[in-house]
Amino acid sequence: MFRQKSFLIFSFGIALGALLTMGGGVLAERAARGDANNTIPFEGLKTFSEVYGRIRQDYVEPVADEKLLEDAIRGMLTGLDPHSAYLDQEQYNELKVGTTGQFGGLGIEVGMENGFVKVIAPIDDTPAQKAGIKAGDLIIRLDDKPVKGMSLNDAVKLMRGEPGSQIVLTVVREGVEQPLKIKIVRDIIKVKSVKSRMLEDGYGYVRISSFQSKTGENVNEAINELRKNGELKGLVLDLRNNPGGVLNAAVAVSDAFLEEGLIVYTDGRVEDAKMRFNATPNDILNGAPMVVLINAGSASASEIVAGALQDHKRAIIMGEKTFGKGSVQTILPTSNGGAVKLTTARYYTPSGRSIQAEGISPDVPISRVKLEAANQSEFAPIKEADLVNHLENGNKTLPKKDDLNKKDGAGKTPEESEEALALQDYPLNEALNLLKGINIMRQPAAKKN
Repeated sequence: MFRQKSFLIFSFGIALGALLTMGGGVLAERAARGDANNTIPFEGLKTFSEVYGRIRQDYVEPVADEKLLEDAIRGMLTGLDPHSAYLDQEQYNELKVGTTGQFGGLGIEVGMENGFVKVIAPIDDTPAQKAGIKAGDLIIRLDDKPVKGMSLNDAVKLMRGEPGSQIVLTVVREGVEQPLKIKIVRDIIKVKSVKSRMLEDGYGYVRISSFQSKTGENVNEAINELRKNGELKGLVLDLRNNPGGVLNAAVAVSDAFLEEGLIVYTDGRVEDAKMRFNATPNDILNGAPMVVLINAGSASASEIVAGALQDHKRAIIMGEKTFGKGSVQTILPTSNGGAVKLTTARYYTPSGRSIQAEGISPDVPISRVKLEAANQSEFAPIKEADLVNHLENGNKTLPKKDDLNKKDGAGKTPEESEEALALQDYPLNEALNLLKGINIMRQPAAKKN
């Protein structure tokens, strides 16, 4: 009876028979698990078949069955959440290449919001970042084509293209009255996920732009390289505008700074989605203080790292509230060479916090500000030492004038170097000052003679 009825309903193509067969297998699996809702949705399938048949028969132009079915699958996944999607063979291959650090495009991580493409974060040293694209921008046009009504996959396809070709993005930015037109020249995107340098003697800086398969190893290598300059007294870990990436890489980075305890756990409906990741011994910094910089462009894997280090009181989190992507996507290859990217779990910080749609709140909030150097007056301010007949200091040994004016490798005094960093990157300057303050408080009190 069931087979006869299904044949009548789905007389528009053999593919729909396969769809019923696949659906029956899923329903049988759900029944075996004891799911309450294991009935076959006949009415919904009947409606689907009616619409499918109308399109094949009445649409103004012929449409291939393969396209109709693929579009139906895309729509089914797009309706779940912003991160579930169907990937055709080309998109799946690009995803696999992207996690290794090289792919073609503009260099932005994007999602959908209210029908528009939203920039989660521009990737460092890419055409989008250099052109001025910022986290939070809403893309409303791609060249002359409105984004409204497009799927995310269609929008991404338009943004991709031959290296050297250009595209004009029309974006709406918070705080800017008129939409901005930003011209970007496409390029091959080669992402170096980890960069590092010394900020000052004893204070290191590590920037992670995305989490790739080898990011954990790269972070360890970067810190070992910094330690060649001497033991580190503190480290700034910069996760700003980091859109995330590979879960295992986030675990490896967190593990580098933790001695023990839970890093992150995931929870979903199936057993494979329930995972726990724990730290292993040896903190690469030997307990030296850390500051983690975050902002609204820090998402996913970045939030795992920030959340783990915050819950373990291993680092001070500074900056803005993060993006709030607390879900895990599993890539499930399909028989046609493509894949389904399906949200299968939420992840939780060691204390049990779900970050989904909430984000990580910083311990020390810093709003987006830009400093400008104050106008220097013609006359320097008067100090006690400038007064006539001022009382001498009284110390037996005074610092030499040459030491006070000692300059760094760039030819700047410490005061000038600090001012330059504050003007260039105010949050980073504040992170460095916080590390210095922590180390001052750790020093034993001076004893009186």
